[in-house]
Amino acid sequence: MTKWGWTPWTIFYFTTPGVLSLVAVHQPPVLAAALGQDTIMPCELQLSHDENMTGTPVLYWHYMQQGDNNKKLWKPTEPYEGRVQLVDDNRESLDKSIVLKEVQWADSGMYECKLTVSTQRKGSHREKGNQTSLVVHDSLLFNPTDRNTSLLSCEVNVTQNAGFALTVLHNGSRLRSVNSAAGGNVSPQLFVTLSETIAVKAGGKYECQLHLKEDLIMKSVFHNNSTVAVEVEYPEPWLLYVALLLVPITVLLCLATVMLIRR
Repeated sequence: MTKWGWTPWTIFYFTTPGVLSLVAVHQPPVLAAALGQDTIMPCELQLSHDENMTGTPVLYWHYMQQGDNNKKLWKPTEPYEGRVQLVDDNRESLDKSIVLKEVQWADSGMYECKLTVSTQRKGSHREKGNQTSLVVHDSLLFNPTDRNTSLLSCEVNVTQNAGFALTVLHNGSRLRSVNSAAGGNVSPQLFVTLSETIAVKAGGKYECQLHLKEDLIMKSVFHNNSTVAVEVEYPEPWLLYVALLLVPITVLLCLATVMLIRR
């Protein structure tokens, strides 16, 4: 290739019909779901403008955890039977997202959306997404501790090793925890308990936030309307100490002077 040899090839590449034809399945890398609630698991088939479907896409949703290859969300197998439905019932729709009902701890894991697609240019073939990691969290509990009302405790159960973290704020400023821990769990494969305990030092708005990486998942607010006594530190009364020491010294000097005079 000469220096200018790329130009005609580039023009040919971008102008020839079908060269840029694209069939792809898109799904999010991570999805956080609330325990016991319904969640939408996105999956979208995308086609380039010059690619046409010649048949109805066939959808497959697989649970990708090692040792559980037989678990499918669509068509649902146990334990998903009765808990999964399509967001769009139109078979010709490119939106292949599904609704997973009543999310459970055991639903945590990696899922893959697959489609059997027939197009004019590529014929019948299989396309799949980049997989979605489903992580689960429970409700936040943010209240004074039972033993000490001057301490606030924030606690939540989350999928283990998913990247969840707690942050506690007071009037918008982050507080340092007096006790931070990933507590016990029912099973190593289900969930862990995250907890943060902070000292209540003043009135105002206290907020506990649950983050997944950089994303805010949920928050709980506690308003402290009580007036908390403020400890005032006074400087050491050094002048008073000096004055108290001078009194006996002065008395001793006076006695010594009187004794010298009498001699």
